[in-house]
Amino acid sequence: MVREQIRGTVAGFVEFVRERGVMGLAIGFVLGGAVSRVTTSFSSDIVNPALSYLFGGTERLSDIMIGSVAIGKFLAAVLDFLVLALAVYLIFRMLKLDTLDSKK
Repeated sequence: MVREQIRGTVAGFVEFVRERGVMGLAIGFVLGGAVSRVTTSFSSDIVNPALSYLFGGTERLSDIMIGSVAIGKFLAAVLDFLVLALAVYLIFRMLKLDTLDSKK
């Protein structure tokens, strides 16, 4: 009796995973984390030093301070977000995923 309940629960879970696309969602989260790390590295290791070289001053964008306010950390976070948003947009456009939900 307990085995039947366990089998029923497992079968229900497997059906849920198949119908709702949970595996695709899980893969999306894993890839999203990886893309986030890559874009953060791109902005902090490539873009920030380039901006620092162009405008002089601090070594990193995140080091900029106005008084005791760490405005540079905020600007670095905004830059990370913009680079990530651009990467997601370009990936969606390249894979033509932006037209999947549009009505025909």
